[in-house]
Amino acid sequence: QVQLVESGGGLVQAGGSLTLACAASGRTSIASAYAMRWFRQAPGKEREWVAQMLPSGSTYYPDSVKGRFTISRDNANNRLFLQMNSLQPEDTAVYYCAAQNGDTYWGQGTQVTVSS
Repeated sequence: QVQLVESGGGLVQAGGSLTLACAASGRTSIASAYAMRWFRQAPGKEREWVAQMLPSGSTYYPDSVKGRFTISRDNANNRLFLQMNSLQPEDTAVYYCAAQNGDTYWGQGTQVTVSS
């Protein structure tokens, strides 16, 4: 019932920035009822969590991206964002947004490539 559509991926040089967006539909104010997360997966590696926002607005990050990535939301327009700064080649991956509240809903993924 929840649909997520991602955009904003692309090619960026090391040290650069990108902002990813996730448009949510299926109900109003999805982020007020679901935990919202961003994940990434590089070839040959396990999927890893990189950001989380709870319905309260509280945010969480793993040490690998803390201080560089920022998750935010626009509840009025049902959009979720991931602002990524100081990107490095090891950040290269397909990035996915997800909404979870019992069930988990995934976006299609968007490729982020960081060149040396």
